[in-house]
Order: sequence, then C-alpha cells, then structure tokens
Amino acid sequence: MPADPGATIDVEVVYCPAPGQVDQVRLQLPVPSTVADALRESGVLARHGLEAAAVKVGVWCKARPLEHPLRQRDRVEVYRPLLVDPKEARRQRYRKQRQAPEPKG
Repeated sequence: MPADPGATIDVEVVYCPAPGQVDQVRLQLPVPSTVADALRESGVLARHGLEAAAVKVGVWCKARPLEHPLRQRDRVEVYRPLLVDPKEARRQRYRKQRQAPEPKG
C-alpha cells in the first residue's frame, strides 16, 4: 500500500565522536527515506568532517547500507573505527592490572 502524501517518520541519528560524547539528532523525514537521507538531514557527518562513503552505519545495532529504507522510530548509528583491536585492548588492560600495586588495607 502506498504511503500517504505528506506522511513522515520520526528517526534519530547518533554518533559518538569520543567516549562520553554523543551527537544525537531527532528528525522527521518524508516517507520513503533512507539511511543516506537521515545522515544528510542530520548534519552529523558534516559537523565531524566525515564522508558517508567512508563510515560504517547501522540501524539498531545492525550494519546497513546507505540505501536501506527507514521505518518509524528507527535509530541510525554512525560507527567510529576501532583504534585498537578488542583482543589487544584486553591484553593491555590485563598487563596494567598486574603492574598496579596491591592496595594496603
């Protein structure tokens, strides 16, 4: 069934440029809209100097292409690249814990 002319959906676009920082934008977009439309309208990529073709994105924690159609209340997430492999980060934390002096008590 075709969408009503003038119908809109509510979506949000979220990007965390650094730990503890969140850039979150709520939008109303026309039906049909895609992930690319939401990214463009939110301005999140432009604010952080990112290019749509170079970032990984998802909807509700599942990777999706830029052409993916959005539905009511979808959450578009822009993922930043990993700086350290998760396994290596665990090793580094373990080494740090072993080197820390034991608390006196």
